[in-house]
Amino acid sequence: MISKEELLQELADAVISCKKDTVLAAVEKAKGKMEPAEIIDNGLAAGMNQVGVLFERGKLFLPHVMMAADAMTAGVAALKDLMPAGASSSTLGVIVNGTVEGDVHDIGKSIVSTMLQSSGFEVYDIGRDVPIKDFVEKAKEVNADMIGISALMTTTLQGQRGVIELLKEEGLRDRVKVMVGGAPATQAWADKIGADCYAENASEAVAKAKELLL
Repeated sequence: MISKEELLQELADAVISCKKDTVLAAVEKAKGKMEPAEIIDNGLAAGMNQVGVLFERGKLFLPHVMMAADAMTAGVAALKDLMPAGASSSTLGVIVNGTVEGDVHDIGKSIVSTMLQSSGFEVYDIGRDVPIKDFVEKAKEVNADMIGISALMTTTLQGQRGVIELLKEEGLRDRVKVMVGGAPATQAWADKIGADCYAENASEAVAKAKELLL
């Protein structure tokens, strides 16, 4: 008889394998033996977190992260019918994520969006080279709890400050948390511009978002 711990490990390993069929088979095996929420949180999401760690260490690459996220999404979809009414639509929080105007780098930002989504957040990735006002407009439109702002060049860092200033002008700063990241960003910079947190990588972004929103 396979134990619950072994089933959870199998679920996590299936996500790390990046194979949709393997994930669906593991989910099928776990159904009926534990609650859907446990399968997702302690099995699939745990595997996705590990994918994030392996990516930061250079053991996995962007295509693997995207494939793992797709596989996990398929696994979650396979459990929807078993979830209590309303449970499938509940999220940990709503996050708008993008790269500031003048900056066309978006691989890191896309990974952060993928990891946040896989961890249970509702994420609106608004892309790269995004004007300051678009961050705030989107946050208003979707009633966001947090805005994630990536800047990969020292010349575009000021855009992060700009988003915070505009949130203040619009009277939204108290309601919307702000996370900053990107190569030139630091904790000292986040403190200076009044951001709620700084994340060095995707795994840290998920941890900080949970800290601030849960």
